[in-house]
Amino acid sequence: MPNTLTSKPVADRKNRGMWLPLWIPTLVILAVAGGGVAGGAGMDAKTLMHHMDRLYRSDSSHARMTMRVRTAHYERTMTMEAWSKGKEKSLVVILAPKKDRGVATLKVGKNIWNWLPKIGQQTKVPSSMMMGSWMGSHFTNDDLIAESSLEEDYNASITYQGPRGGKTIYEVTLSPKPDAPVVWGKLVMEIEQITLLPLKSLYYDEDQMLVRTMVYLDVRSMGGRNIPVKMVLTPEGNPEESTTVVYEDMRFDLPLEDRQFSLQALRTKR
Repeated sequence: MPNTLTSKPVADRKNRGMWLPLWIPTLVILAVAGGGVAGGAGMDAKTLMHHMDRLYRSDSSHARMTMRVRTAHYERTMTMEAWSKGKEKSLVVILAPKKDRGVATLKVGKNIWNWLPKIGQQTKVPSSMMMGSWMGSHFTNDDLIAESSLEEDYNASITYQGPRGGKTIYEVTLSPKPDAPVVWGKLVMEIEQITLLPLKSLYYDEDQMLVRTMVYLDVRSMGGRNIPVKMVLTPEGNPEESTTVVYEDMRFDLPLEDRQFSLQALRTKR
């Protein structure tokens, strides 16, 4: 499947790399925070970002999810299964629709390969295609390999706390530290005070222009953890377009072996 999007690109090269609970493949590393962190007022920004980093990390995971892509030109829905081990390894296989069944993406470190079963071809995604769309969605190939830590790579400050949209929230503004391996000019996150779960993330470019927004919805218990199971990514300037990911099942900290993230597994995992 080509890594192109029929509508105009949602980001240029300087706007690459998102902090995402990525399933695709890195959205699948969702995990619950521990260590006795409790919600409520009075938390500082550093503690909040440490919590958020731990919230979206897991030693390994397995998930089934549905992704719906809506653009000015088409709509499509895909059912997928995904595995991850740490931040370095992940594998995603499309289960439906029938015409795409078996299409797979493997990530190992900063390398990405696609498997196209209809033509029996394995392809490595070149650096020139990193800003191409992943499976026709508003996520890019580069989003899949971006690895950043909110606590380590950004200076964070609480810029608002109080009621907003019917919830009591923390608004945290993050600016990249010098020489941090990130490209966003600024991130703004809204976190619910009671649950300490994310509500919204806004991504700004180096010119402080809003590029895209991620909204987290529908908190449920899954894999023994309360997490938002629905995420909607909307590109700025194209409100009629979006990519929505809904988790149907998630399990964490499974005994996955490295060979499950090999090129052989890419071709045979179904």
